[in-house]
Amino acid sequence: MTQYLVKEGVKNLIHPDEQLITTHCCYCGMQCGMHIRVHKKTGKVVGVEPRYDWPVTRGKMCPKGVTAYQTIEHKDRILRPLIKKNGKFVEASWEEALDLIEKNFKRIQAEYGKDALAVFGGVSMTNEKCYLVGKYARVALGTRFIDYNGRFCMSSAAGGFLKTLGIDRGSTLPWTELEHTDCFFMAGTNTAECHPTSIQWFWRAKDKGAKLIVADPRETPTARVADVHLDLKPGTDSALANGIMHLLIKEGYVDEEYVNERCNNYEELKAMVEKFTPEYTAKITGVAPEKIVKAAHIYGRSPRSVVMFARGAEQQSKGVDNVSLYTSMALLRGQIGKFASGVATFTGQGNGQGGREHGQKSDLLPGYRKITDPEAVKYISSIWGIKPEDMPGPGVSAYEMFDEIHKGTIRAMHVICSNPAVSAPNLEYIWEGLRKLDFLVVNDFFLSETAEFADVVLPATTWAEDEGTTTNLEGRVIRIRKVREPLGEAKPDWMILSKIAERMGKGKHFQYNSAREIFDELRLASKGGKADYYGITYERIDKEDGVFWPCPSEDHPGTPTMFKEKFGTPDGKANLAVVDWEPAGEEPTEEYPHYLTTGRVVFHYLSGNQTRRVDFLKEQCPVPYAEMHPELASQYRLSNGDLVKLTTKRSSMVLEVRLTKAIRKDTVFVPYHWGKELAVNQLTSACLDPVSRMPEFKVCAVKLEKVSAKEVKAQ
Repeated sequence: MTQYLVKEGVKNLIHPDEQLITTHCCYCGMQCGMHIRVHKKTGKVVGVEPRYDWPVTRGKMCPKGVTAYQTIEHKDRILRPLIKKNGKFVEASWEEALDLIEKNFKRIQAEYGKDALAVFGGVSMTNEKCYLVGKYARVALGTRFIDYNGRFCMSSAAGGFLKTLGIDRGSTLPWTELEHTDCFFMAGTNTAECHPTSIQWFWRAKDKGAKLIVADPRETPTARVADVHLDLKPGTDSALANGIMHLLIKEGYVDEEYVNERCNNYEELKAMVEKFTPEYTAKITGVAPEKIVKAAHIYGRSPRSVVMFARGAEQQSKGVDNVSLYTSMALLRGQIGKFASGVATFTGQGNGQGGREHGQKSDLLPGYRKITDPEAVKYISSIWGIKPEDMPGPGVSAYEMFDEIHKGTIRAMHVICSNPAVSAPNLEYIWEGLRKLDFLVVNDFFLSETAEFADVVLPATTWAEDEGTTTNLEGRVIRIRKVREPLGEAKPDWMILSKIAERMGKGKHFQYNSAREIFDELRLASKGGKADYYGITYERIDKEDGVFWPCPSEDHPGTPTMFKEKFGTPDGKANLAVVDWEPAGEEPTEEYPHYLTTGRVVFHYLSGNQTRRVDFLKEQCPVPYAEMHPELASQYRLSNGDLVKLTTKRSSMVLEVRLTKAIRKDTVFVPYHWGKELAVNQLTSACLDPVSRMPEFKVCAVKLEKVSAKEVKAQ
């Protein structure tokens, strides 16, 4: 007899030989609810069903989520350790691989010191694994050099929230309230493609009369349905935000009582934005003055509003400024800490929120504690069973670790769940650095572009072969459940790190039998910190469909809405950002006359290491392309489908032209999900934000040249 999963009147056929295991998607921060279909006898994963009762996504899934299960038993899976011999990988036993790692790690540290080893983590892992990566670097290896790929993704949002609100949580409100919002101001986010399952909330709100304002150089699918599209030049978000605030103040839209009681720097802000008239702002941003005025009036008159942003605003050398200023817009309106109102960033990676809270960043310890705080070091040392004086100090950011490789300071690296050979900027510099390493270890379940440089590749499990927690884009801690036993000899990252720790003489600090044991230690380590998980348990997550942090005790309800009464600053007040606009790190010149910007497409995820292996997704978008306006293309006699050579100060690449009027005439857009000669990050700038150390992926100067297929082959 056929079994049915019935939710909201929808019937999903389930074969009697199958069972459903409830979990969440492995991709973006929406962490869509799903049920994995598993054959009862064989344990084979056979499909996926949406979870209609998951409150955040309500049965919606995108093309990536629908096909995510296909990576679990993919033919490209690495199922045994790989060791490079004479330039080629050969399969090896775990014992042989671990022996080689132990030998080289100990040799390198004996010759060059503890900090000769570095750890490069990632946030497409569970909280348990992210937590352990930080502990592994500082306790097992004793190195100060640890950072993670969130430095290329979420760090500017973190910096901006810390500067203004005092606590970095990606959303100040639960997304289930969004349908009651009156106005959305979205900056640098193509939500319809990058977080498509969230669109339902905006449609529900629009059906009730809500307005949508989108700031983006491209008329993306999101901008296409906006009431106002602010088509700004790349790198001018700070000017736009100041221009909106100029009008909020001038037109009387400021919640004076809220600002006077709950915010600092109001008089300084008023003085700063006085010059940002619509005309002055238009001159910088390229947005028509009347559009700026219209957007300010809509936003200013809306009783409930949410300011939202993503990588378009954040991946700039002024990304922290942008986030701080957009957040200040919401503060002027008195919207943070109220129902269906606030600020939010669209988390790009599945655990982009939790993965940055518990010790993977170069300057942070679990619970969002600063590693430069002696009391924080003392507390975490007590949890880890080490002496405070043995805790390494702060390191450097992800990109700057490659500077240390080039200097000869870092001699070996362990990369875990990350692919910097695609995702970092200025890639030729990164590739050269990876070649210079004396020894490179990579944990992955596919042979990524980074893994190809490795001396040892250790087979990790997919998200469906282990359990744990992640923290979605709201700040809701949820459960990832084990769907099947690991294929071949693959092991969870936490188990791999524990084995290496044992080889390094630190095994007593890594005596774990399950992810749950690690989570219980994480809870204790986070206790009293800004990101306090102490009151969150697996049982509560199951019962409550996730628990919002901070949650300091098991009888605490969690915190869906942040900052109702006070902010996370020492005086409890928010700090309005007083920041002038400054040009991007690299502006167009006579030699490089146009803007280059990058981003996602709906069919791929991050470096594409997983999605490029799924046939359907690959067929939908097999290669990157250069998107440009017909008028820009005509300057170079380019037509749709022609080949164009893009050149920046760093490198060149050839791509097919895709014409569209839905982009500024001075801007070229290229998606970034491919590696090697198809990696657009060969071209991007490594100009870093001074606070977040975020590279400026979204703005650099480029020149165009028409080339023929013959010329390309000749090269």
